[in-house]
Amino acid sequence: MGRLLLGPDGNPGFWEGNIWSSECSQRLADPYSFSHLAHGLIFFFLLWAIAGRLNLGVRYLIALLAEVSWELLENSPLIINRYREATISLGYCGDSILNSLSDLLMMSFGFFMASRMPAWLSVILLLIMEAGCAIACHDNLTLNVIMLIHPVEAIKLWQMSGH
Repeated sequence: MGRLLLGPDGNPGFWEGNIWSSECSQRLADPYSFSHLAHGLIFFFLLWAIAGRLNLGVRYLIALLAEVSWELLENSPLIINRYREATISLGYCGDSILNSLSDLLMMSFGFFMASRMPAWLSVILLLIMEAGCAIACHDNLTLNVIMLIHPVEAIKLWQMSGH
């Protein structure tokens, strides 16, 4: 898909905390890494609910395939253009390969965390991540999904106020 290993500048980096930066989604981690961690928590419980008889390894592979599919879709012109049109990600150009691989690792970490901790703790962790990201950068997984599916102008204005 023409993605660069380390992003347009070719420099490696561990963290980019500014969602408005052109370096966001280019480094190893960014605020959206928490969304991928949340994917893992959600996939674990969703697959437990609908395919709980399958062993953990099989459920993990299903979750990993779902996350890989999302990464491919997220970096397609269809979703990149949708982000630019409907969300606050006006300059989004897709993820670097490093960031996409990190997103897969974050989902995996979330999945295995959920498999090892009580369900109530996973829910609390998910709520803390969503609230923390909303406060820190005016975006999170919930808002991202809403804005991709059915953009709400009031949400977009609130998100822009964080810039």
